[in-house]
Amino acid sequence: MKREIVETKDGSHTIFIPEWNESYHSKNGAIQEAKHVFIQAGLSLFKGKSISVLEIGFGTGLNAFITFLEAKEVNQQINYVGVEAYPVVLEEVEKLNYVKELKADKEKAVFQKMHTSNWEHETELSSFFKLNKRKQFFQDIKDVDSFDLVYFDAFGFNLQPELWTEEIFKNLFVAMKKDAVLVTYACRTSIRKAMLAVGFRVEKLPGAPGKREMLRAFKQ
Repeated sequence: MKREIVETKDGSHTIFIPEWNESYHSKNGAIQEAKHVFIQAGLSLFKGKSISVLEIGFGTGLNAFITFLEAKEVNQQINYVGVEAYPVVLEEVEKLNYVKELKADKEKAVFQKMHTSNWEHETELSSFFKLNKRKQFFQDIKDVDSFDLVYFDAFGFNLQPELWTEEIFKNLFVAMKKDAVLVTYACRTSIRKAMLAVGFRVEKLPGAPGKREMLRAFKQ
């Protein structure tokens, strides 16, 4: 399937799939969206705490890289698990401008290592950040009481509704620790109902640029 590197409105890149008319990130700004949804609404709730993060849709590694940079600023210990069934290829990674746009030239090697490190293997990217990439379908996640924070960054409901079901959210509810948080860019009524049905407390928040609302869910 053809994939193209395109520029979003904040100057940062995303991968666009013409056949699906779908991109990995918001065309209104890939970096803006990542910071708004996953950092401000998610990671910021755990400032200073050692946590385990699960990302549903590792994709380009943008969310993981920004999380690394945020953790470095406050020396926060993070164990990061990224789940991805269809990894991007290195040729695509090398064209992405995240290091430049985030002014993170000193961490260029970290971004590259995120993509070159072995799958199904824990890699220590620094004294404070460990990464484990799992090539896995989301419905096959069987962890129990393992994660403090979940970034749910799957392709949209219109394209893959099977990724936004009670079954998927039940798996994640079981995988999360008590008082854990899940954040996603989406805010469809059926998604919110699926979250509520498996036991989450759910709230709507203002969305990233170009999107009115997003969802944040708590396991209590």
